[in-house]
Amino acid sequence: MYETSFGIAFGQLILRLTVGGLMLLHGVHKILHPETLNFISGNLETAGLPSFLAYGVYIGEVLAPLLIIFGVWARLGGLIIVVNMIFAVALVHGDHLMLLTEHGGWRLELQAFFLFGGLAIFSMGSGRFALNPD
Repeated sequence: MYETSFGIAFGQLILRLTVGGLMLLHGVHKILHPETLNFISGNLETAGLPSFLAYGVYIGEVLAPLLIIFGVWARLGGLIIVVNMIFAVALVHGDHLMLLTEHGGWRLELQAFFLFGGLAIFSMGSGRFALNPD
């Protein structure tokens, strides 16, 4: 039983570090290139939403990944990433839902990875290898 629970907890850690770490890189890019908020603002305005919501990208791509990586309110971090990705798909990638890449992969593989990875973290929690295990 101990090996199984260790394996599950280790799997949760790997998932948290992978989803959180890869999403954090997107957030760091947006910090280093704040002009990307103009693109996001434009998409929000086109959808009839207020442009200030673009700053939410920092919550979804910096704060939430840090919560997930450190295992502090990891479920909340996972939920935030799910919402972030729903916005990203709806505002930017909606035309790609039924498309494949030139290599045969789904055009939304990365977005799906983040969305469903966030959903898995939301469902499972941080596991025992976390600052605040749940």
